[in-house]
Amino acid sequence: MIDGGLNIHHLQFLLVGALWTICLSVIAFVGGGLAGGVIALARISPVKAVRWLAIGWIQLIQGTPLLVVLFVCYFGLSILGLELPGLVAASIAMIVYVSAYMGEIWRGCIESVPRTQWEAAECLALSRTQRMRLVVLPQAIRIATPPTVGFMVQIVKNTSLASIVGFVELVRAGQLINNSIFQPFLVYVLIAVLYFAMCYPLSRWSRRLEQRLNFGSRATPSANEA
Repeated sequence: MIDGGLNIHHLQFLLVGALWTICLSVIAFVGGGLAGGVIALARISPVKAVRWLAIGWIQLIQGTPLLVVLFVCYFGLSILGLELPGLVAASIAMIVYVSAYMGEIWRGCIESVPRTQWEAAECLALSRTQRMRLVVLPQAIRIATPPTVGFMVQIVKNTSLASIVGFVELVRAGQLINNSIFQPFLVYVLIAVLYFAMCYPLSRWSRRLEQRLNFGSRATPSANEA
């Protein structure tokens, strides 16, 4: 390459940024998924106060831009004396963001399990915990898999906002490279290609799972057909 242009070291730096993007996405998915599962169960809790707390959390986070959540976690907590590294602040913000959306996705999937399944479990004299663990959740997980994989694409793309708090993921790595070589078109095309390489397989996987689920639903005969 000509001196001052894009070279192998810049490409390596972009790839390292992509790896950090994947790491942040995994942290957000695992942490947000665990919290989202709790929120989903709270949303269908028989205790009214628990349901309203879960609804309030979902409405608050879904009504707040992720950028604001990042600012609160990074700058807001520092005002309280908690100086967090960029990775930690970004991870907390992403987990908070993902938990609200995952909780609502999974709540919908749990409630989409046919009522006859709930009633059949009740007829077997199973407790609420047993009904959820043995009957409802296994079916809800199958229903939730396609939208969950699809939402992973949004998680990957939203990690780009972590650059605002100084965390060097893919976009921030591209910004630093562009500041040194001043070739924005080339740099951001490479960033777009790397994001596509990360997101496209997830999109394909999500569509394939959805098609498989729909095929399984059509292949299962109804009670009238049986």
